[in-house]
Amino acid sequence: MSSLEQEALQYHSEGRPGKIEIMPTKPYSTQKDLSLAYSPGVAYPCLEIEKTPTDVYKYTNKGNLVAVISNGTAVLGLGDIGALASKPVMEGKALLFKIFAGIDSFDIEVNETDPDKFIDAVKAISVTFGGINLEDIKAPDCFKIEDQLKEKCDIPVMHDDQHGTAIISGAALINALEIQGKKIGDIQLVVNGAGAAAISCTRHYIRLGVNPENIVMCDSKGVVRADRMDLNPQKREFATDRDVHTLAEAIKGADVFLGLSKADVLTPAMVLDMAPKPVIFALANPNPEISYDLAIATRPDLIIATGRSDYPNQVNNVLGFPYIFRGALDCRATCIDEDMKLEATYAIASIAKLPVPEEILKIYELKSLEFGKDYILPKPFDPRLLYQVPPAIVRGAMKSGVAKAPITDWDAYDKFLHTVKK
Repeated sequence: MSSLEQEALQYHSEGRPGKIEIMPTKPYSTQKDLSLAYSPGVAYPCLEIEKTPTDVYKYTNKGNLVAVISNGTAVLGLGDIGALASKPVMEGKALLFKIFAGIDSFDIEVNETDPDKFIDAVKAISVTFGGINLEDIKAPDCFKIEDQLKEKCDIPVMHDDQHGTAIISGAALINALEIQGKKIGDIQLVVNGAGAAAISCTRHYIRLGVNPENIVMCDSKGVVRADRMDLNPQKREFATDRDVHTLAEAIKGADVFLGLSKADVLTPAMVLDMAPKPVIFALANPNPEISYDLAIATRPDLIIATGRSDYPNQVNNVLGFPYIFRGALDCRATCIDEDMKLEATYAIASIAKLPVPEEILKIYELKSLEFGKDYILPKPFDPRLLYQVPPAIVRGAMKSGVAKAPITDWDAYDKFLHTVKK
């Protein structure tokens, strides 16, 4: 047993079981308190909600409650380990919601792999929550599940593996291209991997300005070509007519490589074949498509990001989902739409260009940190994420008309965000 494994098992097992607990928010020390919290006093808010359903946000925790829901079919780098074994991950996600954005969260593991039955189960309990974070569900089931739940539910539903990765890596792309002096509409993009995250990232990059004609996607069988007969609808969306069949052929002259596949598929020779000043997002976990050190040694002119915390430029979804749901909850958005995702991407990208607070340098034991090749994304503990991303989400929701409770007093909202974690 490695030291990390031993330490992780001890962390999860010692003391009170699990990583989260429920705490009361109202007085409970007297009989009068209990009579208000439960019977008979609880009947009155029930009747008010029966008359005016939106009063549920006034009298209950619905407006600050997110469900983290999975069936455990595509967990981290572990694969299909099942609903029960996925619980530590979902608990961890619930913890992150709380510590970064002050959002209460329940982890819910659904022991069901049939997409239709899974959808029915989630829809049936959705009335409890203000938002639903779908997590670690295999492709292509995740596309159907998310699409149908978005249609059936009147609260935000987001599969974070898809859209969180797209939003964060999109911010990284904007900043990396600026540093490398490249225009997003001109770049040649190669995507290796054609699962949920890769599809969502590619769609999002197109909305950011990448020309669809300049994209080549590869899966485990090679280039996703139009003449292949084994493509699902999501892959066919990105099928190319180019006379390229392998990743090695596709990568020649590419400006950007996005990897959401498996370790060590991007070789030094392929990196050398890329255009000058290339950008590499090697996001396979736990081991990237090419190691950070090997990539830097091969091409000193590149910018590389990975999913790892032990190297610069970590593409970490925690930069997004707590704040995306914070903003969506606060304006009672009915969904998380494309305007909201774009606003979040631009907000996250902009934070990396600001001077880094001393408190952040201390947390990460750094003497200095400034916008450049080794700093294209803010650090996870940067408090400005909480103060800037939720308002961006609200603006996006108001722009597209999905905010049921638009923010009108922005100063008051800023003060709220500064106290939400206390």
